[in-house]
This record gives sequence, C-alpha cells and structure tokens, in this order.
Amino acid sequence: MFRNNYDNDAITFSPQGRIFQIEYASEAVKQGSVTVGLCSKTHVVLVALKRNAEDLSSYQKKIISVDTHLGLSLAGLASDARVLSNFMKRQALASKMTYGRPIPVERIVDQIGDRAQSNTQQYSNRPYGVGLLVAGVDDTGPHLFEFQPSGMTQEMVACAIGARSQMARTYLERNLDQFADCGREELVTHGLKALKESLNQDRELTVENASVGVVGWSVPPEGSGKKGKLEGFRLYDGEEVGPLLEKALEGSATKAEGEKEGEAQAESMDIS
Repeated sequence: MFRNNYDNDAITFSPQGRIFQIEYASEAVKQGSVTVGLCSKTHVVLVALKRNAEDLSSYQKKIISVDTHLGLSLAGLASDARVLSNFMKRQALASKMTYGRPIPVERIVDQIGDRAQSNTQQYSNRPYGVGLLVAGVDDTGPHLFEFQPSGMTQEMVACAIGARSQMARTYLERNLDQFADCGREELVTHGLKALKESLNQDRELTVENASVGVVGWSVPPEGSGKKGKLEGFRLYDGEEVGPLLEKALEGSATKAEGEKEGEAQAESMDIS
C-alpha cells in the first residue's frame, strides 16, 4: 500500500523498517542463473551455470579470477559484478605493492561489503544488483564468502545463489558432512552434482553452459612437516569442463542405476 512512497531511493526506511530498493536488488540476484560454492580443508570450488540471452549470442561469463589466490562467481547483473571485481583487483594489486603479500580473503570481502553498504547512505546511489560467492586461500586456509546487495557478507561452508538455487542448497545440506575431507576432484564433483539438481528437467549440463573455478593448497607428504603449495585460482571453461562433467555425471548415472535395481528387487520380493 505504502511501497511507492518509500522506494524512490535507497536511504529511506518504510514504516515496517524495510528498504525496498535493497529488496529489489536482491530480487535481481534471485533472477540470475545459479552458482554454487563449496569449501573443504584444502580447496574451494565455484561452479556456475552460464546463460545466453539468445541463440545468436555467446554465453555470459559467470566466474572471474581476481588474483592468483582469489576468484568469484556471480548471480545477478553482470555489469555490477564487473565493477566490483575491478575494485577487488585494484585492492589486491595495492596489497602486493604496499605490503608485498596477497590480500587476506576476509579483508577484501569486508571492503566490497563496506562499498555496497555505503550506497544505502547516499541519495544519488543505488544498491548493486548482484550477489557474489568469493573463493580464496590465505595463511589461515581456504575460505568461501557470500556477498549480498545489502552489503552483508558471511563465511560459508557451502552456498548456492540464483534462480532455482533451493534445489542445489538441498543437495549441499544433505551432503554437508562430506565436504570437509574432500579432495579437489571430489569437491568439483559435488559442486557439479549440486548444480545439476537446480536444472529444469529438459536441460542438461554441457561444456557450453557450465563453468568451474578451483583454488586451494596441495596436500604435502605425510610426516614431512611442510606446508602445502598454493594451487592458484584455475578457471575451467569450454572444453576444459568436459572431463569434469563426465566424471560427475557418470557417478550420478551409476547411483541412479543402483536405485532402480534396488526398487526392482523390492518389487519382485513383494510379488513373491
């Protein structure tokens, strides 16, 4: 009833304590194609479903490398994500030039959170219409953060944002206990399976519409006492995704066959 009186800018609260332009920005995130992030003790994986506006256009880029130890995936307005990713690249470069070391993941996430929140304090600005999953490693280990248009950031073990992301979140919650001890390939497989859960029945994951990003620490030999070596952020796109998809979908097909055999055996027992 009163919404039109309170949604002309991002600094005015409604009588119910809501800022409608932030809610509109969050709705843009929900309309974006789904992206999933997972974190283990050694690696962080981002997987995303790419979308093309029409058959004649190319697929939109969904995962962006920020630094050797850091990357992000997006859901929502790609132009807003480009602005934020360029800001993150400048901050990462400034840290190397000033302090001679990569910027900690939590610090750079706090910086983009502050930048987004400041937009809700100035009449002439609007909220960023994009949600981000930021994956990176630093001296404290691997990290996965979620960024929301309101400026709120939080560290996650696993997360999914975008359209139909609830199905992916259900898969993540069901297998949450397995992620901590997963290696690089197992974590990628879980991510692709979660992404597949969010698809419509008439769609399939292909090398054209799937994208994967991985960063983490290599596992040192047991008893060596050495720290693992940094495995820089690696983006798998196009044909590079093929082997990863085959492994993930092969596991899903094997599980489905096993379930069908179990159902068939149960039916035969009922008949006898």
